[in-house]
Amino acid sequence: MPTVPDLSPAATTRGRLRPIGLGRARISGGFWSPRQQRNADAAIPAGQDQLEAAGNLHNLRLAAGIGAGEAIGPVFADSDVYKWLEAVAWEYGRNPSEDLLRRQRELTAVVAAAQREDGYLDSVVQLREGDEGRYQQLVWSHEHYCAGHLIQAAVAQVRCTGDRGLLEVAIKLADHLVATFGEPEDGKLRDVDGHPVIEMALVELYRETGTTAYLDLARWFVEARGHGIIADHGHEPTYFSDRRPVREATTVEGHAVRAVYLAAGATDVAVETGDTALLEALEGQFAHMWSTKTYVTGGLGARWEGEAFGDEHELPPDRAYAETCAAIGGVQWAHRMLLATGNAFYADATERMLYNGFLAGVSLKGSEYFYVNPLQLRGNAHPDGNRSPAHGRRGWFDCACCPPNIMRTLASLDGYLATTSDTAIQLHQYAESTIATDTVELRVETDYPWDGAIRITVAKAPETNWSLELRIPAWAEGATVNGKPVDAGQYARLDQTWSPGDTVDLQLPLTPRTVTAHSRVDAVRGCVAIERGPLVYAVEQTDQQANVDDLHLLDAPITPRHDPSLLDGVTVLTTRGRVDDEVEIAAIPYYAWANREIGAMRVWLPRD
Repeated sequence: MPTVPDLSPAATTRGRLRPIGLGRARISGGFWSPRQQRNADAAIPAGQDQLEAAGNLHNLRLAAGIGAGEAIGPVFADSDVYKWLEAVAWEYGRNPSEDLLRRQRELTAVVAAAQREDGYLDSVVQLREGDEGRYQQLVWSHEHYCAGHLIQAAVAQVRCTGDRGLLEVAIKLADHLVATFGEPEDGKLRDVDGHPVIEMALVELYRETGTTAYLDLARWFVEARGHGIIADHGHEPTYFSDRRPVREATTVEGHAVRAVYLAAGATDVAVETGDTALLEALEGQFAHMWSTKTYVTGGLGARWEGEAFGDEHELPPDRAYAETCAAIGGVQWAHRMLLATGNAFYADATERMLYNGFLAGVSLKGSEYFYVNPLQLRGNAHPDGNRSPAHGRRGWFDCACCPPNIMRTLASLDGYLATTSDTAIQLHQYAESTIATDTVELRVETDYPWDGAIRITVAKAPETNWSLELRIPAWAEGATVNGKPVDAGQYARLDQTWSPGDTVDLQLPLTPRTVTAHSRVDAVRGCVAIERGPLVYAVEQTDQQANVDDLHLLDAPITPRHDPSLLDGVTVLTTRGRVDDEVEIAAIPYYAWANREIGAMRVWLPRD
């Protein structure tokens, strides 16, 4: 069995913080562990079956000269295969198995056989358009988008398994892109894909191989945005994040997934090139997005039309699109900003998106999904379209970007826990886990997010001074470290010479709280949402005595009660409300809604 090298989603970075990597940061129990296990046991195997049934694998086999027929499905069908392969790689890195290795190698061989001699690879375009159809409709063809996901899968594969098969395909494809795209005076094609992701992928390939041409092309793709390329093709540019140059933009706009993928890739470019002006622009864009275009759940994208961000404070709960992929892209961007700046704000944002906007997208059993994540469903909601939450979570979609995206995120989740800098280890996300570097090993014990007690035990340490930095979430006013108060919204730094057996006790207060939206969010003016720790809560019809659509929240105490038998074990919050008469209201974590039945649900409640 191959040895497992560094497994970080970003193995090296010139940012302020450095990833520890999946091999050295490992979730060992608690809240996230069963979700990762169900992802491994149920979702990933079922994902391959779904890709087979939907025709994605059929397309690649045809392009490889295996079998007969025509291409099936959307033009971006290959990308779902590559996201699934990336999930397999990260899962193998967590728990090596011969079954995963076999699945990976068999499919990698098909992908390699489908590649053209000059490096080009996109099975649907190859089958439907032939070589003469390459890049003729790059605004919609997703050719770079598919290439980006292939590259990301290849980098994950070599880091997790040591296998270079897919990496060789990725290098050949990237070399083809380097030779093809750039400035016309260099004899190249001046064009950009309508769906960003290639930017992140090329930077990651640069980090893996050291080939600067990949970083240069990623930078070129970022800088090419906003200079009329999409408009020259006859398309309105806002949807494609192509209305303004990235470094001049002040916010995110258009298709939400496209926008945050581009921003994440631009962050990678800024970090690796030392472009402080670009990074400052991205800081401003993230801040504006977070304060004016993000749902309380961390959901991104207010409009079904164009799966897009809306205007400032346009955040209707019932019409929220909040695509699961957008939350995943938001996590990817926030984590890159954290690595670049060391600012706890980005770790807070990551936490909110992971526990709420992302996690709601997958069922408790791990193999059924939401594409869209509204914050309200009326009791008489009509299931309009197969992405409607009124259908409940589904095993797959015609546009199946979300399920394999969820799989790869859960399989790589360990990489978000901790980082290092020259003299410190930072803990960003709290989970039952072990954290190790070459010289330090930590054990984290906690029942977070149900309990705010987090104990860190030093299992190994050098005989030198080093620092442990603990994120204190902005919501955690009154937090203590070893009994001493610490400020919320930043890192508590403990600087000393440590010995094996030393412990640190972090206590995060989990008092339930109500929050209000900005006064310009018209749809929820006069309403409040309930939170506890990192979790946003929702009221679901099955738990209520009265009709959820008519409920008003009273100004009454909110009482937490942990129920280990409900919804995999959740802390339920009870308080008082009214319709005509006063009634008890029970709220569950938003991520857990629609796991019993489909009925009325709301996050924002009118306040009497």
